[in-house]
Amino acid sequence: MWRPPAVADFLYRVGRLAFRRRWYVALVWAAVLAAVGLGALRSPGASDEGFSMPGIESQKAFDLMEERFPGATADGATARIVFVAPAGEKVTAAENRKAVEDAVAELGQGSQVASVADPFRAKAVSADGTTAFATVSYKVGANDLTDTGRTHLERAIDTARDAGLTVEAGGNALSEAGGAGGLAEVIGMAVAAVVLLVTFGSLAAAGLPLLTAVVGVGVSMATILALSGALGLSATTGTLAMMLGLAVGIDYALFVASRYREERGHGRTPQEAAGLAVGTAGSAVVFAGLTVVIALAGLSVVGIPMLTKMGLAAAGAVVVAVLIALTLVPAFLGFWPNAVLTRKARRSGRIEKSGKDNGGTRWARLVLRRPLPVLLLGVLGLGALAVPMTELQLGMPGDEAKSTSTTERRAYDALADAFGPGFNGPLTVVVDAKDDADPKGAVTTISDEIGGTKGVVSVSPARFNDAGDTAVFSVVPATAPTDEKTKDLVTTIRDERSGVEARTGATFEVTGTTAMNIDIADKVQAALVPYLIVVVGLAVVLLLVVFRSLLVPLKAALGFLLSVLASLGAVVVVFQQGHGAELLGVEQTGPIMSLMPIFLVGIVFGLAMDYEVFLVSRMREAYVHGEGPRRAVVSGFRHSARVVVAAALIMIAVFAGFVGESDSMIKMIGFGLASAVLLDAFVVRMAIVPAVLALLGDKAWWLPKWLDRILPRVDVEGEALSRRPETDPAPDAPAGLEPART
Repeated sequence: MWRPPAVADFLYRVGRLAFRRRWYVALVWAAVLAAVGLGALRSPGASDEGFSMPGIESQKAFDLMEERFPGATADGATARIVFVAPAGEKVTAAENRKAVEDAVAELGQGSQVASVADPFRAKAVSADGTTAFATVSYKVGANDLTDTGRTHLERAIDTARDAGLTVEAGGNALSEAGGAGGLAEVIGMAVAAVVLLVTFGSLAAAGLPLLTAVVGVGVSMATILALSGALGLSATTGTLAMMLGLAVGIDYALFVASRYREERGHGRTPQEAAGLAVGTAGSAVVFAGLTVVIALAGLSVVGIPMLTKMGLAAAGAVVVAVLIALTLVPAFLGFWPNAVLTRKARRSGRIEKSGKDNGGTRWARLVLRRPLPVLLLGVLGLGALAVPMTELQLGMPGDEAKSTSTTERRAYDALADAFGPGFNGPLTVVVDAKDDADPKGAVTTISDEIGGTKGVVSVSPARFNDAGDTAVFSVVPATAPTDEKTKDLVTTIRDERSGVEARTGATFEVTGTTAMNIDIADKVQAALVPYLIVVVGLAVVLLLVVFRSLLVPLKAALGFLLSVLASLGAVVVVFQQGHGAELLGVEQTGPIMSLMPIFLVGIVFGLAMDYEVFLVSRMREAYVHGEGPRRAVVSGFRHSARVVVAAALIMIAVFAGFVGESDSMIKMIGFGLASAVLLDAFVVRMAIVPAVLALLGDKAWWLPKWLDRILPRVDVEGEALSRRPETDPAPDAPAGLEPART
C-alpha cells in the first residue's frame, strides 16, 4: 500500500483540515493576536540593562567599576551639553558664564541625575574660550529615564539658549526608545501589493499574502513587546524581527497560494488543492523557514548577548510566519476558494493549466544557449563587487553618523571644532590598586605614563572610590573615535601595560564607549570566519539531504558566499567610501557597523536557501520524472521563476524601505539586506544556477550509492503527493471551477 512521506502527508492533512475548519483556525489566530496584544499593552517595557559583552577587556573594566563604585552605574545614561558663546564673545564672559552655571545648577537638580561636571571647575573650556561643555551622568540607563527626567534636561538647555548661548546636547539621554518608524513598512507593503497584483492578476490573491503577513508580524511584535521587560529586548530587536517577519511572511504565503492555483489548474477541488499546496509548497516552506531559524539562532554562538536576543526574536518571527502559511493561508483559501484565481478563470469558469511557456522558460532557454558566458559574467561581476570588502573597517557609528539636523550631530561637531576630534570619544582607564601599598602613587604613575603616550592629548584627574583602592580617569585621544589611529592608541596603551604594572604593583584596564566599540569589532572579526564555516557547512549538509546530490549543494554554498561578499562590498562602497551616499541620505561615512557581516551571513543564508529550495526542487522533480537535465532546468523555471522573482522583489522592497530611516544602523542593515537579496536572487539563483546545471548535465544530480543509502529521504516539495489519489471533498467544501481542456 502506497504511503507518502510522513512530513508531506502530515502537512497535506493540516492543509485540508485548515481549509475545512477555517472558522476555528481564524478564531484561534485572532485569539492568539488578542492575547499577545493584551500582554504587550500591560508590559512595563524593556528595562535598559546596559550593553553587555562578555569576554572583552572593556566589559571587565565596566564590571570592576560596578563593583568598586557602588551606587554608580558604569553604563548609565549620559548627556554632554555643549555651550558655544555668540560670535565675537567668550563663554568665560560674566554674563555667559552665569548662564552656563545656572544651567549646570538646574541640571544637577534632576532626581535621576548622579552628577554634573561644572565646565569651569573641570577645565572643560576650549583654549580660545568660545566653547565649554558639561557632562551629566545618570543613575539609570537611557531606556529607564523618565519623561520627567528628559523634560528637565531639555528645560535646562532652553534656559541657557534663552540667555543667548548656542546649546547642543549629545549622548544617549535624549534618545527616545523606539524602533523604525512606520514609513518603511508602508513603502514595503505598497511595493509588495503591486508585485503581488502583477504576479497574480487578482486583488484577492494579492491581498491574501499581505493580510496573513500583517497578522504574523502583529503576533510577533506583540509577543516581543510583551516579553521585552522580562527578557530585556530592545527596540532594535523588534526592528529586525519586523523586517524578516514581514518579508518571509509575504513570501511563504505567496508560495502556498501560488501552488494552490497550480493545483486548481490540474482539476483539483478547492479543498484537495489546499491540502496539496500545503503538503508540497508547505513542505518547502518548512524547510526554508528551518534554515532561516537555524541561521538566526546560530548567532548565539558569537557570544554577544544583544546579537543573541535579536537572532532569537527574529527566529521566532520566522516560526510564526511558517505557522501562518501552513494554517491561516489555507483557512482563508477556504473562505474565498475562487477569489485568488485570475479574473479570466472566474469569468469563464475554466482554469488554464500551467504548461505554457512564460517569462521563466524564455529566460532559462536564453541562459542555456550561452551557459559559460553567463556563468563567467555573473561570477566576475559579483567578484568585482566583492573587492572593496578587502578594505572593510568595522566599528560602531556614533553621533557623527547622524544628520546635521539633529542636536547630537551639532554637539559632536562643536566639540570636535573646539577641543579636537578625540573629545568625542575619550577612553576610560580603571586602575585596580587594591593590592598596592601606595594606591595614589601607583595611580599617578600610571596616569603620567599614559599621558606621555604619543597620540594622547590630555588625562583628567583621577577619581577614587570610597575605599581608596580603585581609581578612574579619562584619556582624550588626538583622533576621532572611529579613526584607525585611535584603535592603534588603545592597542599601544594595552601593550605597554605589563611594564607599568610591574613598576607600580597596580593593574589597569582601558574601557569606555570607544574602547568597547574597538573590542566588539575585534571579537566579531574573530567570530566571523568560524560562523561562516558553520553556516556554509550546514547549507551543504541540508541541501545534500534535500537534493540527494553532491554538486548542487556545493554550487549553492559557493553562490551564497559570492552574494554575501558582494553585498558586503556594496555596503563598503556606500557607507565607508561614500560613493552614492548622498542618494541614501548618508551624511557621514565611516566604519561599517561591527555586527553587519554577522547579520548578512546569518540572514542572507536563510533567504538564499529559500530561493534555492523553491527553484531547484522543481528542477529535481522534473529530472526524477524522466526529463533531461537541460529540459528539467526549463521546467523548474516554468513553475517557479515567476514566484521566486516576485518573492525577491517583495523582500527587496521591504528591506529597502528601511533605508529611509534616520537611524544609521537600521539604514545600513536595510541596504545590506536589500542588496544581498537582489544579488542572490537575480544573479546567483536566476543566472549562475541554471548556467552551472546546464554545464554539469547529469553529473549535477550524481550521488554515490553508499551515500545514497545512509542519507535520510526528505521529500521537501512533497513530489510523492502528486501520485496520491484525490480524497473526496468534504460536504461543506465550495465547488471548484472546471479546468480548461487542452
